[in-house]
Amino acid sequence: MKQKTEKQMPQISELKAELNRVRYRKRYRSVLRSTIYTLITVAAIAVLVATLWLPVLQIYGSSMTPTLQDGEIIFSVKTSEFEPGDIISFYYNNKILVKRVIARAGEWVDIDEDGTVYVNNEVLDEPYLVEKAFGDCDISLPYQVPEGKVFVMGDHRSTSVDSRNTAVGCVAQEQIVGKILFRVWPLNRFGRVK
Repeated sequence: MKQKTEKQMPQISELKAELNRVRYRKRYRSVLRSTIYTLITVAAIAVLVATLWLPVLQIYGSSMTPTLQDGEIIFSVKTSEFEPGDIISFYYNNKILVKRVIARAGEWVDIDEDGTVYVNNEVLDEPYLVEKAFGDCDISLPYQVPEGKVFVMGDHRSTSVDSRNTAVGCVAQEQIVGKILFRVWPLNRFGRVK
């Protein structure tokens, strides 16, 4: 004859421990799910902000030295208002170029052999330049900036290919990515870009 084994009823402390374990698992899953949703939402917002309002760019080349160096990471802000002296980024041949606004639509630009720039017959104050140069210029001077465009030049005038050359020309509003405002890398040059 077989003996029946009696099942023991769990103790109240064991029931409480099991109930706490099940509750913890549910809470853990809920917190994990909430955290993942929050991270996805924050990432999506960051991508939207970076794409629509504050594009982040990395500088390649030397056309803006000494103001911007190769490898630096900068923020730009979407805007349609530019003043002479502002640094902007714009699309050109599937690349993004960074140059300085020299003149706006309707203004006349002239450049001397030594590289001195005149806008509307007045010498342009350019404290950001280390040296002046006539550079790669194949436009007829004086030159009037067409409607809806801006005339741009790099700060390293001898190497920069910019609005002085018909290959690049003046920049239309729809080409402009944004106005460069802030440098975030390298940390020793962190701060506002002027």
